[in-house]
Amino acid sequence: MEHARVLPVLLLAPLVLTACGSEKAGDPRPSGSPSAAALESGELASRARAMGVAPELVYVTEAPGFTLARQSVGVLGDDGFSATWVDGGTGALLRLAVDRGTITAESCPGQPVGDMSGEHTTCAREGDAWYRTGAGRHEYALPGDGHVVRLSAEQDAVPRDVLRAAALAAHRPDAAETDRLLPSAEPAPATPVERGDLPPFGDGAPDNHVDVGG
Repeated sequence: MEHARVLPVLLLAPLVLTACGSEKAGDPRPSGSPSAAALESGELASRARAMGVAPELVYVTEAPGFTLARQSVGVLGDDGFSATWVDGGTGALLRLAVDRGTITAESCPGQPVGDMSGEHTTCAREGDAWYRTGAGRHEYALPGDGHVVRLSAEQDAVPRDVLRAAALAAHRPDAAETDRLLPSAEPAPATPVERGDLPPFGDGAPDNHVDVGG
């Protein structure tokens, strides 16, 4: 994973923890919506592309007590997406990262959790998702169509059930969520810089007058 530059509560699927290799209803997986798909050619697309992010890689999530840190929203790798949510009470961080690629039983152990490269990674299958731990962090990785959605946090700061709920809640943003999540694609208006050394008369050249001996 490369370095990166994270909304009202939805109904969550039942949090039924599954055994390694099993598949049951309620397994974490990325979800989409027609409204989000329609936005790809509109506001979402223009805002995402202005940041250098592929529109189809923009996701949001939510977790009780966590609030999006707007300054954390940015590009991941070439055109991926990353954002972080903060628990206002504990300061715990919940990171969402979406990038191109895939994850399999063979490749999972070689992919670090979060940005902790070079650390040992343990992988457990939960339906279509992977629960991964390493270097004091844990993560749910949800393979999508040519990309992977990851929710990660420090193990001591964010319980596994909270992390899993955030993974279940990961989805494409609607119009209101897009407005809260992504900065405007409109460039900031240019503000003229006022020069204090420009006289209000003549040709407006800088005043270079100095006293005698200067």
